[in-house]
Amino acid sequence: MGFIRNIFALLGVVAVGLAIWLGPALYKYKVAFDGFDDQAFDTYKSMMDRLAETGNSAAATVWKAKVAEGLTFEDVDQSIKQVAIDRNIKGVGELPLGDQVAAMTGKPWRKLNIYLYCNPLTAAKMVEYDPAYAAYLPCRVSLVEDNTGQLWLYTLDGCVSKVVEIDFRHLRAG
Repeated sequence: MGFIRNIFALLGVVAVGLAIWLGPALYKYKVAFDGFDDQAFDTYKSMMDRLAETGNSAAATVWKAKVAEGLTFEDVDQSIKQVAIDRNIKGVGELPLGDQVAAMTGKPWRKLNIYLYCNPLTAAKMVEYDPAYAAYLPCRVSLVEDNTGQLWLYTLDGCVSKVVEIDFRHLRAG
């Protein structure tokens, strides 16, 4: 019985030591998150969960959704463009990278379009807040055909993905 008591005592000492050692660092993060948007913690937690699951930092920072069966690349292409018009978001570019790869290699390649959108007033607010946000502009939505022919929507996780998730729910599988 004394052995078990000593083990628990040792565990208690280790726990108190860890709390003293890690406490200030963890408190720093708690204070920082207190000033963030209410959904920030959940967004960052889901990113960390995806990073742990995939081991891929790019996959951890994006939102993706499988496109519903029966919708063609052209259907989704037109829907993406219509959602931008409906939301009064300016299309500032489109990159038909799949077609470009096929043209450069002379061989058919899967479909991949990247759509670039920007609301100039929102972009200005982002850059005024912190010029580092300029690296995220313009906002991108990608339509990707995977190796099996299935279509997927991708965008950065966070605010952009919430708009895409709402507006494109009619395109998503499941």
